[in-house]
Amino acid sequence: MTKFRLTKFRVTGANTFPRLMRMNLPPPLTEFPTSGRIASVDYGTVRIGIAICDPDWILASPLQVHAVTQPDAGGYEMDEEYFRHLAREERVAAWVVGLPIHCDGGESDKSVDARKFANWLSHTTHLPARLFDERFTTVAANQRIRQSKTTRKKTKQRVDAIAAQVLLESFIEACRYRGELAGHALDETISGESLADES
Repeated sequence: MTKFRLTKFRVTGANTFPRLMRMNLPPPLTEFPTSGRIASVDYGTVRIGIAICDPDWILASPLQVHAVTQPDAGGYEMDEEYFRHLAREERVAAWVVGLPIHCDGGESDKSVDARKFANWLSHTTHLPARLFDERFTTVAANQRIRQSKTTRKKTKQRVDAIAAQVLLESFIEACRYRGELAGHALDETISGESLADES
C-alpha cells in the first residue's frame, strides 16, 4: 500500500473557543503528527469504542470498548486515569474522535458533546486530536460483524470498537486521498470556519 507524506499542520486562531469556554479548558493542542500510532474514538455517553493503527498509518485494528465509569455522575471526566494509561501503554501519538453529523451535513447536540469530549481528551492526555465525520460507521461495523458470524453477545461487546476501527480506516484513507490531513481541528466547524468567529 502506498504511503503518503504530510507536512506538519498547525491550526491558527485557536485562542478563544466560545462554545467550550464553559469547560474551563485552555485552547487544545493543535499540531497533529503525520506519523505515529493514532487512536480513534467512537464516543458514547455509556460506552466508548477505541481502535488504533500502526505508526505508518497502514493498518487499523479494534482495541477495546471502555464502559464509562459513572455515566450519570460526571461521565467521561471520571475516567482521566484510564485514558492517560491507555495513551502511555499504547504509545498513542494523537486522537481522532468521531463527529456525529446529520445526513444533510448539519451538526447536532451530539456533535457538541463529541467536540467537548475531544477537547477534554486532548488536555487530559496532553495529545493533539482531530474530529472526523462518523456517519455510517456503526452501520459498517454491524455489517462486518454479521459477515464474521459473531455471536449476538460478542456483537454488542465489540460493535463500538469496530465502529472506531471503521472511523480510523476512513480517516487514513481520506488523508491518503487528499495528501493532507483530513477531518477538522477542534476549533473548526465542518464548513471550515473557526468557532471563535461564532461568538
